[in-house]
Amino acid sequence: MNFADYQHLQFDRRDNGVLLITLNRPEVYNATNETMHAELARVWGEVSADPQTRVAVVTGAGKAFSAGGDLAMVEKMAGDHERVAAMLDEMSRLVYGIIDCNKPIIAAINGVAVGAGTVVALLSDISICASDAKLGDGHVKLGVAAGDHAAILWPLLAGMAKAKYYLLTGEMITGDEAERIGLVTKALPRDEVLAEALRTADVLATGSQNAIRWTKKALNNWLRNAGPIFDQSAAYEMLCFMAPDVVEGYTALREKRAPAFPSAAPTA
Repeated sequence: MNFADYQHLQFDRRDNGVLLITLNRPEVYNATNETMHAELARVWGEVSADPQTRVAVVTGAGKAFSAGGDLAMVEKMAGDHERVAAMLDEMSRLVYGIIDCNKPIIAAINGVAVGAGTVVALLSDISICASDAKLGDGHVKLGVAAGDHAAILWPLLAGMAKAKYYLLTGEMITGDEAERIGLVTKALPRDEVLAEALRTADVLATGSQNAIRWTKKALNNWLRNAGPIFDQSAAYEMLCFMAPDVVEGYTALREKRAPAFPSAAPTA
């Protein structure tokens, strides 16, 4: 891997082939702009092919894991078919890249995780989350369908009833509650999260590599089998970027007010 090729991901090689990857835009709570989103779509293929890496641990710089998509990126996409089509392809490479990576990935969720941050946090093979962290899929509050990872993953982890509630309402959930419903592996005090993720990484990195990688590959067939669900949800999300609700969604977020979506206007 050529780490110099990455602008918003920071890399640190640890003992036993553990690679620590840090989402590194702390001044904006590691929100994903166009560059970071492209890097997240690319990095898992390189991790998979890197002979020096046995396990990847991903975390966020500062107080957050990732506060979701940068509003400037969202604003550029609205109504722009070319950008939307490119994002659909990039989103697919991100989701399938994590699923198909042959090395275990551990998320150290040290703070808020929304949007693309939730994709990485929850699609990781093991997720260690701060008890007081806030996680959520905020798509519907932006005025777009819950695409990315949510439709294929949340029902499998938390059951359909919980998945529908949180994905349809867009409500946030604490790390403690996420552990209770099975959305994350463990919830711990914030200052213990990274240490536990690195400890778990050492366990995996010093174990039988073929046994661990092939176990991951077999388990992830649950997600591969649900690939058409992801493809449909991602397409619906991108379709929503061509409609007026998303403009009201990002405007309301920017103005820190409740949205008044055109599709929810009172009927005569």
